Amino acid sequence: MKTPTPPIYVTQPLLPPLEQFMPYLEQIWANKFVTNSGPFHQQLESALCEYLGVDHISLFVNGTIALMTALQSLDVKGEVITTPYSFVATAHAMMWNGIKPVFADIEPGSFNLDPARIEAAITADTRAIMPVHCYGRPCDSAAIDAIARRHDLKVIYDAAHAFAVRQDGVSVLRQGDLSVLSFHATKVFNTFEGGAIVSPDAATKRHIDNLKNFGIIDEVTVVTPGINGKMSEFNAAFGLLQLAHIDAALARRRDIDRHYRRTLEGVTGIVCLPHDAGVSANGAYFPILVGPGYRLDRDTLYHKLRDAGIVARRYFYPLISDFPMYRAMASAAPSNLPNATRAAAQVICLPIYPDLDAEQIERIVALIAEA
Repeated sequence: MKTPTPPIYVTQPLLPPLEQFMPYLEQIWANKFVTNSGPFHQQLESALCEYLGVDHISLFVNGTIALMTALQSLDVKGEVITTPYSFVATAHAMMWNGIKPVFADIEPGSFNLDPARIEAAITADTRAIMPVHCYGRPCDSAAIDAIARRHDLKVIYDAAHAFAVRQDGVSVLRQGDLSVLSFHATKVFNTFEGGAIVSPDAATKRHIDNLKNFGIIDEVTVVTPGINGKMSEFNAAFGLLQLAHIDAALARRRDIDRHYRRTLEGVTGIVCLPHDAGVSANGAYFPILVGPGYRLDRDTLYHKLRDAGIVARRYFYPLISDFPMYRAMASAAPSNLPNATRAAAQVICLPIYPDLDAEQIERIVALIAEA
């Protein structure tokens, strides 16, 4: 009997050899410190600040709690303008804070919020903008920040995809009032589960650190209704181990990106998104557009890949605005979101992770090309 070919997922976590993790586990055991901002937690915050080129970072148990806390830390109420073309956590974090998400359309070329549509969506109840650096491609932050200044709005960037992304040599995580990262297992840098908020100053970081620890200052003092958002020592230790391998992982992702582009170049109707000038990309995702010139529609190609054990994903389909808890909102109407609706019907994200080898890439491309 022929051994079945194992499935190829769209992304897989970077997992260094287990023996490299054992010294960290032994140290945690020796420290007898498993949570509450222990030694590895503090080391990882410092190491990430240095690696990412930021001044202040607060680790979290996951990116969703980090998004919720970022909104709470800035006392955001009312309405927040955001994109429908993202993972549901972007909008869910608002709902948990009693905030109404207002969806604005994306730019067709960048898949990020269109600044002109942001401006058109502002009302008397708008208090903030939450853009997403989709696929790790930087938003038009200059235009977004200019809008925010004109209308006295906060800007919180959902930077879940944007680990280590730089634009003109500067980290995109330095943009806006706050930037929020995800360290979920599917991300380029992960702590199994985890997240972080990048703050502009020490006072903001202290406030966020209080919020993620129930609002506790000391044994007898609680100053705000915070949450339990702390990252454990086990997750922080794994992050430190991941960080030792991250440069090689990012380089490998860029190699895979180039391989895909080279081999897909001659496939009619398949469009690879161009890289932006001046951007140091991280290879977080490899989206392709299945255009009208291709013989199959997007969903037929998606199922063809799936049937062959290629677990590609339609990121992001359905749109957030299509889910039941959002679709009744006026801003969720497809007529308000033509570019996002079109993108959701055309995009497939192909597998990209450091262990994906050339033979697997060629197999994926061959399946696309033969159609």
